[in-house]
Amino acid sequence: MAYSDTDYLDRFEAVLEAGLLKLSSGQGLTDGEMLQSDDIDAKWNDTLMKGYVGDAVENFNEYPEVAIAWAAYLGMGVAHDWDADFELFKARVYTDYYGPRGFDDLDEKVLALTGADEARSVKLRLALQSLAVAAQGLMHHEGIEADTERGFYVLVRIYTVLFRLGATIELKRLGYRYQ
Repeated sequence: MAYSDTDYLDRFEAVLEAGLLKLSSGQGLTDGEMLQSDDIDAKWNDTLMKGYVGDAVENFNEYPEVAIAWAAYLGMGVAHDWDADFELFKARVYTDYYGPRGFDDLDEKVLALTGADEARSVKLRLALQSLAVAAQGLMHHEGIEADTERGFYVLVRIYTVLFRLGATIELKRLGYRYQ
């Protein structure tokens, strides 16, 4: 990692996570705590992050909210697979979550995968858009420009938090609770 201020990045991530958990709890999507699984976290870190970050960086300037929010959809899809079929979960690669138009409709593919009806789909779209805007707001408040080295590493942390938040949203929907 070229950018070496990991203490700053860790603090930024913690502030972001706490803020987004508070917002998502207020929207009824989470219960104020991140639900997690070592399997889901490893899937992000070991096989999904690189592909996702590549797509997100490519789309960020034109569609920043999409680049941020789609990480949550990916987290939802991975959590769904983890719960439904562990062998499928292990076998899926990043592009398996693409829709027919690739990255552009990853959200629609995941909503269909998780069985979201129209009401839930609308609720999730609005909620995840607001969470993406909040993440951008924190980035701007911190004076971080996306097209810098520091900005790149902050965005990777943002995508990671959104991925984990999406997994939490789906795990909650599936009935999992923090213990």
